[in-house]
Amino acid sequence: RRGKDPTEHYPEVILNNFTTRLGHSIGRLFAALFPQNPQFVGRQVATFHNQRDFIFFRFHRYIFKNEKKVGIQELGPRFTLKLRSLQKGTFDSKYGEYEWVLKRHEMDACRRKFQL
Repeated sequence: RRGKDPTEHYPEVILNNFTTRLGHSIGRLFAALFPQNPQFVGRQVATFHNQRDFIFFRFHRYIFKNEKKVGIQELGPRFTLKLRSLQKGTFDSKYGEYEWVLKRHEMDACRRKFQL
């Protein structure tokens, strides 16, 4: 938390490593949370990084040190997400239809296959 507070500019959104069919759906969901017209003047970046089915969120500002070097400054917040289910349509906890549900016992057997 060394950087200044975030400004009111819309950030750029970076989706990293959402390559599977389910990953594309989740990536579109996260991209829809932010406006589609980033304001590059604020130099802010919101990053969603998928690694081993965990989604890491970081918020940075990039700073040009000179013509060849660029540094980043973490603004916060930062958090990690684990997908438990993906429901079709609008949220309905009782009669909703699910596209994907985390099955712990099936997924623990093979640690080499990842869903996102």
